[in-house]
Parts: sequence; structure tokens; C-alpha cells
Amino acid sequence: MDRIATWLHEKNPGLDGPIGTDEDLIEARLIDSMDFLEFVDLLEELSGTTIDLQEVTIDDFRTLDSVQKRFLSACP
Repeated sequence: MDRIATWLHEKNPGLDGPIGTDEDLIEARLIDSMDFLEFVDLLEELSGTTIDLQEVTIDDFRTLDSVQKRFLSACP
């Protein structure tokens, strides 16, 4: 999750402090439509799998908790 937090801070230079695991990344505008595909690429890299966007929902990307559960639960 550190790489994801680092990526989010890079995309949002004004963001200070840690990101809560239950913070809504979309509502807080930490991930926008311009960055979404890059975020998916990062998750694919971290998980070692391809994400089929037809098999997921926006809620799978909404919080760090949901990202962890949906895409990274098998990762160390």
C-alpha cells in the first residue's frame, strides 16, 4: 500500500499527511478520470494480474481498504 500512497501523494502535491484507509479517494478527488487508467496500471503491476474493467465497479477503487481487498489481498 506504500506505493499506492506514494503515487497518490505524487498526483496530489498539496496533500499532507497519511491517507485514511477508508477515505473516499474519488470523492476527495485524489483519483480523477485523467489518472484513473494510470492507477489501474499501477494496481496491475503491484498485483501481477490484469484488471478487466468490465468485471469491476467504481467501488472497487473507492478506498484503500477496497483496493486492498479487491486487488492486493493475495500480495505480500
